[in-house]
Amino acid sequence: MADDTFYPRQTQAQLEEALSDTPVVLIHGPRQSGKTTLARTVGDRRGYNYVTFDDDVQLAAALSDPVGFIGDLPEKSVLDEVQRAPTLFTAIKAAVDRRRTPGRFILTGSANVLLVPRLADSLAGRMEILRLYPLSQCELMRTPAGFLDALFARKFKARRWERLGANLTERIVAGGYPAALARKSPKRQAAWYRDYAETIMQRDVRDLARISSMEALPRLMQLAAGQTARLANVAALSAPFQLSRPTIRDYMTLLERVFLLEFLPPWHSNRLSRLVKTPKLHLGDTGLAAALLGFDARGLAKDRGTLGQLLETFVFQEIRRQASWADVNINFFHFRDKGGAEVDIVLERGALDLAGVEVKASATVTAADFRGLRKLREAAGDKFVAGVVLYDGESTVGFGDGLLAVPIRALWEKG
Repeated sequence: MADDTFYPRQTQAQLEEALSDTPVVLIHGPRQSGKTTLARTVGDRRGYNYVTFDDDVQLAAALSDPVGFIGDLPEKSVLDEVQRAPTLFTAIKAAVDRRRTPGRFILTGSANVLLVPRLADSLAGRMEILRLYPLSQCELMRTPAGFLDALFARKFKARRWERLGANLTERIVAGGYPAALARKSPKRQAAWYRDYAETIMQRDVRDLARISSMEALPRLMQLAAGQTARLANVAALSAPFQLSRPTIRDYMTLLERVFLLEFLPPWHSNRLSRLVKTPKLHLGDTGLAAALLGFDARGLAKDRGTLGQLLETFVFQEIRRQASWADVNINFFHFRDKGGAEVDIVLERGALDLAGVEVKASATVTAADFRGLRKLREAAGDKFVAGVVLYDGESTVGFGDGLLAVPIRALWEKG
């Protein structure tokens, strides 16, 4: 049975390390991504008490007397879905300041509590934050993640690969949520994703804000799925509704806070003035996007336009997931100039290294596919390390200084 219990999470080592020297560790990410399983896997072994605020009795007790609730907890506790009890943060701060020992609290949150300034500020310097995504392909395949190291070292071996073919669309449509993957058929997985989106919008979004048109959210999510991997266009997304653009923008911010949507900012350079400054929109998981759009693997393979979009989001999320447990911080952007040259994913590692990744759904690559990467190399100067076009082909091929065509499966298989 495919369950997150059976997939060792790469973030576990980071959690163990953080608990050794930090009083509070927050694991945040979307519901059903495996946060509770990870927290309890580590916490149960270390003797942590477990409390979930999905339990209405526990939630009511925490909200009625935050200081007393925290004071009555054992020395080490897991507090699950802590975003439902935001008044606890000040009480946790006070408890940590009285007795600042490492590993006192493991918190999990399915909404981005860091976007609420008073909550983030209350535990500044006392809390380490770990982002947990749905399962990466590396975790699903139980293979070591070597793509980022190979990218920044420009060390992709010249070897033959087997094309993914139909397996690529199957991976895209399956997504990475453990509970969806536990279902035996693609049809049942798609049903899980649709129910999941509805539940999040009706429950978690309602917890975050009172909004006037809850009925607009499912349609907005479906429209956003159709716009994944495109420049964010609030005007297009607001067109079907009798709601203002600022209102739709606020709704999208709420969907971002519960990790259903993600905005990829543009990369800037003083060397080039004619750069597009609009962020790109990505759904948090391609399984969710495909289900909202009504695509199974076979249908997606026939719709090349949508396949290109979902493949780009699939690659972006895979790289993002791998970067979340990397030793060096990696920031993500996209690149596009007003002449149409673009790079789907720009990665900045630390202060000095920059790389670009372009994504193609085809089985062949030509020199023209590197146009955007050449522009990026020109703009980045000495910071530019490598540019890769990922495609569903069989060979790793060089296309000039630092530019390579690399099969997509190199994302999760050793080169």
